[in-house]
Amino acid sequence: MTFSPVPPIAPIHPTRIEIHNDVLVDNYGWLRERDNPAVIAYLEAENAYTAAIMTPTTNLQETLYTEMRDRIQQTDLSVPDQIDDYFYYQRTVEGSQYPIFCRKHGSLDAAEEILLDQNALATGQPYCGIGDFKVSPNHQLLAYLLDTAGDETYTLYVKDLRTGELLADQISNTYYGLEWANDNRTLFYTVLDEAKRPYQLFRHQVGDAITHDALIYTESDQRFNIHIYKSKSQAFVLIMLDSAMTSEVWFIPADQPTTVPQVIEPRRAGVEYSVTHHDNRFFITTNDSARNFRVMTAPIATPGRAHWTELIAHRESVLVSGTAAFRRHLVVFEREDGLPQLRIINLETAADASQGPNQGYRVDFPDVVYNFSLTANPEFDRHLLRFTYSSLITPDTVFDYDMDERTFALKKQRPVLGGYDPADYQTARLWATAMDGAQVLISLVHRSGLALDGQNPALLIGYGAYGASYGASFDANRISLLERGFVVAIAHIRGGSEMGRHWYEQGKLLHKKNSFTDFIVCAEMLIAQGYTTPQKLTISGRSAGGLLMGAVTTMRPDLFAGVIAGVPFVDVINTMLDDSIPLTVSEFEEWGNPADREFYQYMKSYSPYDNVATTAYPNILATGGLNDPRVQYWEPAKWVAKLRTYKTDANHLLLKTNMAAGHSGASGRYDALREKAFEYAFLLTVLD
Repeated sequence: MTFSPVPPIAPIHPTRIEIHNDVLVDNYGWLRERDNPAVIAYLEAENAYTAAIMTPTTNLQETLYTEMRDRIQQTDLSVPDQIDDYFYYQRTVEGSQYPIFCRKHGSLDAAEEILLDQNALATGQPYCGIGDFKVSPNHQLLAYLLDTAGDETYTLYVKDLRTGELLADQISNTYYGLEWANDNRTLFYTVLDEAKRPYQLFRHQVGDAITHDALIYTESDQRFNIHIYKSKSQAFVLIMLDSAMTSEVWFIPADQPTTVPQVIEPRRAGVEYSVTHHDNRFFITTNDSARNFRVMTAPIATPGRAHWTELIAHRESVLVSGTAAFRRHLVVFEREDGLPQLRIINLETAADASQGPNQGYRVDFPDVVYNFSLTANPEFDRHLLRFTYSSLITPDTVFDYDMDERTFALKKQRPVLGGYDPADYQTARLWATAMDGAQVLISLVHRSGLALDGQNPALLIGYGAYGASYGASFDANRISLLERGFVVAIAHIRGGSEMGRHWYEQGKLLHKKNSFTDFIVCAEMLIAQGYTTPQKLTISGRSAGGLLMGAVTTMRPDLFAGVIAGVPFVDVINTMLDDSIPLTVSEFEEWGNPADREFYQYMKSYSPYDNVATTAYPNILATGGLNDPRVQYWEPAKWVAKLRTYKTDANHLLLKTNMAAGHSGASGRYDALREKAFEYAFLLTVLD
């Protein structure tokens, strides 16, 4: 006789909230009590139930894991970055979870020096993340940030590379953003407040007591975060203060680290700008009188808006997302028609702003859909631009692009073992018509020769928030789906910036539902074009993409066979009403503040947790991280608990909480592959 596992049922302990003449009853708010043994017991019971349901897939999981692992060249080496006469790189060793950070002096034939072995740091730790890794300008000291819980709260360490000694300088509660001044002794770093917001900037002298550190700046507006970075010229430490809609930049000469910071342009609500330094001027990318952003120049001596001169004008069809300055070239990052672009301007030969938006030239890329990202490019005096290029069928490929000769030099293409041939696969771009007539881009990949008979399994992925564009990048793990006949598609929905700034603005605040309806019409387009059918269509998204999963499942539970909601932001109202939760206040400009009646009613109309209904739902796998500071573990837990009491179907409803990690899941590369194998096994199982 076969016994089916019985799902855990979370106890109901109702709490009542009255707001705007409305009453909210939250039966599972008690799951927020992380220190309550009953909460941990419930999460562990859900994990045990999920494991039991997935036990029949154990062999499939192992097969998938082995496939994905065996495509990786496990012992491998990154392309070295030259800084002065040192060559810095990372390497991996078969069987080891983490990279080893190394360098060579003088030439690549020199003896290797290991700077940091992350595998050693991870010994005895359930999680190990490196937040920042910065070597001093004279190459003698290493400062790095270490997280061993997955909560993105880091400890700063300093290592003497001459002796290998770890110095006494250890600073806790730090965050991303760590920079050296040019004196090789001064470090700038940020610390977190109780809501996990980087709100203070400090200056530390290596060797001094932490109590002597100088407080440089405190950001009192809870909507704003502090970020720091150093100009490629090494001349300035730049301090970025930003919210979702407004920014402000200050600078400190890196040669004079005790100088009082100087503001470039004081913040004005709704005005954003970013800064790149070049010689005696700043390049400023701003949306001031330019929704899609434009590029200005300003003298360092008088950098305020009154002295800005336009270099690249605003264009309705082209989004400018930033710049990178080299000695003789300016690189401009653009996006048009859903695709990222690189514009190169020779600063020695370019005329003044009268050339307008056509000055310089664009780099041509070969694929129909693609993505790229710049590598470190640490050297200012270079005419070579290094970036990593990929597409849905092209593995990560590192190029050095000669900005004068307009030629590519291949430095390395990441090996995909097991006989992978991109010619076996086909990519395409489709356009779905949104409910208001907008054209929504879909990027997809499948095996060549696919029959459009509606019988193919499919995975549709989406995000659609914060203006983040979903890159059509290569993922070797997807081959396991493609080889099983899957169509894998990305819905470039509103809330991202694929089609420009308006694409973002029409997918946030009181327009947020456009993200969800865009995704639905993309799913319907795949079905109408014969790529798949609702019985074979699965969907996946993480974080804000997890909200997308919850919302579209609520709106159209009939449209999908399986759903993976990774660390999903699904308890919108309760989270946004509690400003003690990390990120809440800073998120008001993205989602709205439910203290305002109009926003409350709108957010309540789509919040997945608040719209669980008595109906049949597709198969659902929700994941969480116990230490997640971005989307708290209780959001997927509460959502699943409520769904269990309302759903009328016999489909799987699974919750899998990583009890030793945070927002990004497992930190080790093999552990991450096992998590992916688990998810793929879920998809394959629900599609039989």
